[in-house]
Amino acid sequence: MKKPFIAVTPSYHSKEQITYVKYTYLKALKAAGAIPFTISLYSEGEDLKQILSMADGFLFTGGPDIHPFHYNQEVHKNCGEICDERDRLELSLLPLAMKTGKPVLGICRGIQLLNVALGGTLWQDIDSQVSSPFPLAHSQTFDYRLPSHTVTVNPDSLLSSVLDCCEIKVNSMHHQAIRDLAPGLKAAGYSEDGIIEAVEHPGCPFFLGVQWHPEYMWETQPAMARMFHAFVNACNPS
Repeated sequence: MKKPFIAVTPSYHSKEQITYVKYTYLKALKAAGAIPFTISLYSEGEDLKQILSMADGFLFTGGPDIHPFHYNQEVHKNCGEICDERDRLELSLLPLAMKTGKPVLGICRGIQLLNVALGGTLWQDIDSQVSSPFPLAHSQTFDYRLPSHTVTVNPDSLLSSVLDCCEIKVNSMHHQAIRDLAPGLKAAGYSEDGIIEAVEHPGCPFFLGVQWHPEYMWETQPAMARMFHAFVNACNPS
């Protein structure tokens, strides 16, 4: 059986001028039966068209904050590092990927990118902008393979069918999150403090974003492994 090619968006270390992808994403995709490849940060025009024709699916990875100007906000004092090159690449890539109808998965920054690209907004800093009687550890300080809070999953969602459960314990490494949900997107999971932790697009064959990092947990949590297998199976060209 031919393995699907999955395009993976890169991170960028501006000081060292290095683009990279954490091996955790690549390992999880390979274990699920895919051949992942990293997109150049400067892909545009005809290069993007060729990538779109080659790829069977698209993974939007974690990383720095999206510039708030992309969702019509001023920059909050607690907004973190921003990578303009990455914003431009991913905001160009997503609508083109959606036109192909090929599967899309967004992780951490990825879910935020999906929301912003489709017209939604973000909380720029959860700790200072979202009040909660019990502030959750959305930026955990311990091993990423361990969970830090629970997500309640919408039972009528794609995510529920993929995970085969309506509640899941997840890790958490983010200080931003979805504020206003983009038109067309549907919330598929929430944390106890009301933060949107998962989204999907009912109008697309496979379009899923999660705020946590399943690539650190799939080896010990079967539900996380099922997420990568479902994504890769949806990408399978055969």
